[in-house]
Amino acid sequence: MDAIMAINQRMSEIQATIHAFAPPRPAALPTATSNANGPSFDGALARAVESYSPAAAAAGPDAASWTSDGVPADLARYGNGRVPVAELTPVAGTGHRLWAPAGGALEQLLADADADGVTIGITDSYRSFDAQVDVARRKGLYSQGGLAAEPGTSPHGWGIAVDLDLDAKAQAWMRANGERYGFVEDTPREPWHWVYRP
Repeated sequence: MDAIMAINQRMSEIQATIHAFAPPRPAALPTATSNANGPSFDGALARAVESYSPAAAAAGPDAASWTSDGVPADLARYGNGRVPVAELTPVAGTGHRLWAPAGGALEQLLADADADGVTIGITDSYRSFDAQVDVARRKGLYSQGGLAAEPGTSPHGWGIAVDLDLDAKAQAWMRANGERYGFVEDTPREPWHWVYRP
């Protein structure tokens, strides 16, 4: 009998632990189409469609896992430019690597651009700390009129930035569509540089 009570007690402890990790249930949002039972299906569907983005869909449910500094939380422990290759994913057979959510979003972007008759190439992706030092030496620091971020600060060092080979048609396509996939053109004087910020 004591063994059964001990098992029941342990099961209760495990259930309490599981419930502690369960995400809170969202409160029903009032909408014009709400009824006594909460929001209507039409209202929920409209909100889901409005919030959909190809970047989030390609990245999956963990895409929101960022530190307050805008660094992928699962890579932050390594340091900028020191992410092990095994932590990055290959991009579309190109030889380039990115953080998995960024890589998935970029692959979808490339496929959709191709379907629209637009060719986009990749010239650079994840960059190690030593590679960033070399780029800064060759191209100068951005803060001093050059084209390189200070080593240890580049989004390339987190596997969330790509440099793209874009002709005029591809540049226009990226400016019209890149953000739908989570990619933004965030660096003046570098129209080829796109950063994943879903």
